[in-house]
Amino acid sequence: MRKVLFLLVLAIPLGLVAQLPKLERIEPAFWWAGMKNPKLQLLVRGKDIGKTEVKISHAGVTLSKVNQVDNPNYLFLDLLISADAQAGKFEILFSQNGKKYAQYSYELKARNASQQQFQGVTNKDFIYLIMPDRFANGDTKNDVIKAMNETALNRDSMYYRHGGDLKGIASKLDYLQELGVTALWLNPVLENNQPKTSYHGYANTENYKIDPRFGTNEDYRQLVADCHQRGIKMIKDLVHNHFGTEHFTIKDMPTKDWVHQWPSYTKTTYREQVHFDPYAAKGDKDLMLNGWFDRHMPDLNQNNAFVKNYLTQSHIWWIEYADLDGFRLDTYAYNDAKFMAEWGERIMEEYPKFTFFGETWVHGVPNQAFFTKGNKINQGLDTRLQGVTDFQTLWGINEALNGKFGWTDGVVRLYNTLTNDYLYEDATRNVVFLDNHDISRFYSVVGEDFEKYKSGIAWLLTTRGIPQFYYGTEILMKNYANPDGLVRSDFSGGWPSDKLNKFVSSGRTEKENEAFNYVKKLANYRKNNEVLQTGKMMQFIPEDGIYVYFRYNNDKKIMMVMNGNAEAKSLKTARFKEMILDQNKAKNVITEEVLNDITQINIPAKTTLVLELQ
Repeated sequence: MRKVLFLLVLAIPLGLVAQLPKLERIEPAFWWAGMKNPKLQLLVRGKDIGKTEVKISHAGVTLSKVNQVDNPNYLFLDLLISADAQAGKFEILFSQNGKKYAQYSYELKARNASQQQFQGVTNKDFIYLIMPDRFANGDTKNDVIKAMNETALNRDSMYYRHGGDLKGIASKLDYLQELGVTALWLNPVLENNQPKTSYHGYANTENYKIDPRFGTNEDYRQLVADCHQRGIKMIKDLVHNHFGTEHFTIKDMPTKDWVHQWPSYTKTTYREQVHFDPYAAKGDKDLMLNGWFDRHMPDLNQNNAFVKNYLTQSHIWWIEYADLDGFRLDTYAYNDAKFMAEWGERIMEEYPKFTFFGETWVHGVPNQAFFTKGNKINQGLDTRLQGVTDFQTLWGINEALNGKFGWTDGVVRLYNTLTNDYLYEDATRNVVFLDNHDISRFYSVVGEDFEKYKSGIAWLLTTRGIPQFYYGTEILMKNYANPDGLVRSDFSGGWPSDKLNKFVSSGRTEKENEAFNYVKKLANYRKNNEVLQTGKMMQFIPEDGIYVYFRYNNDKKIMMVMNGNAEAKSLKTARFKEMILDQNKAKNVITEEVLNDITQINIPAKTTLVLELQ
């Protein structure tokens, strides 16, 4: 009877696992043959697994080291996978005191030659940011998962789950394609099994599993494939800095130094200056880098070699598994700089076309530029970070639209910000934006002034860099980040019970349709005209509250005229002769009206004109 039971247990599939009850998991659960880096480190978890002996016998696969750690419930196995190792399954055998403890059927998969080749996100793209729980509910059956820690579902609260999911996003791809979107950035979709506010995803409790309230791993991979068929790329949101407190490696840590430990709860100072301050105190550095982001977000020790491998391999796994195009890196400034440089090198080693940008919610262009790749401002290391979320230009455009013209104020703030682009190796890799899930919505920031709104959109889609939109900005969604978090409201029409459907023109107001059509017009113009993607830029010192800049290449010149004044202005264009040359006519890109004489241009108050020179 015991022999029969043993054989039955070995036949039970747990993903790709055939095991005895004591072996809980191996991560990553499978890998690929033919990866450029031959090294693979497996995290193995099971009761007293650290006391076992391990054997692998497979051509091309060598078990180079078995790492025992503080916690006997873990082992870390170092494998070398040769270039000629073939795809297929092999057994990992665990024994204890000469008796079989467990057996795992590990698989090396064949790489998919038909994949998009991890194409990267560039200044040719237009990114659309979605908070999955708040966009659209395509499968009401997964709204509540009873076995999870949080089961509350309440659309009247910003802090409970609302039911949005991956299938909901998939159902709105026609809408996104019509708008001119070429890349999606989803807030984190990994399982977040925290007891409270799990909807946002930034305290993940699994590294290889999509949150079941969003869907399955296969749902995610299918969404990426559906996007690719439409020419839309996928950006995955990553958190290096912390896990959620319910992550299995936090509840039962592999090593004593898996996270940064303090005598009592210690929060980060949120002061990024310690990275580059030549006079910084060591204690201040420790507090910033090792303090916890929040009580439910333990700060990972990125000097721990096992932590580094565990994070990096999970990210590579998702690129390969789902055919991703880019990463957005959350809370970038709170990470260990050397680790992030190593991480970037490993990603680029495997995927040379892949791109990633970091969240740098800091103040000052030098502070922001410090975190980007290259060593232009004496960083002392190459961070490998290709681009950042450009908060400095965000604040520049807000001041341009809401401020009063002065020596450093109004539109001059935006001009001055861009003059500092020399600090970056390549500022065109930066992601420019008007709002996101953490800050007040743009329409509210400009006081629900529709002309200011359109002016901001015009800037976003014509300036240098990669434009990023926040879901619903195109239909004038509003509200402030504080105190109630209403910037994370649902997109009306995404739920079967919604009375209004803003995804279709008939469900939108006249003003909302005007906004949608404005964004659609300019986004698709940008999509079809390389001059607004990769064209060079020339800007002129603002005068009389008017800021003028050009995007140009060998084929076209686009002239942007931003009037930051509360009244209409008339602009003589003679001082822009070096760009205009003999092109005396222009077409308004939005209205398609042809201006037959641009020696003098009338600009309405708080308006930006987008003119194609002819």
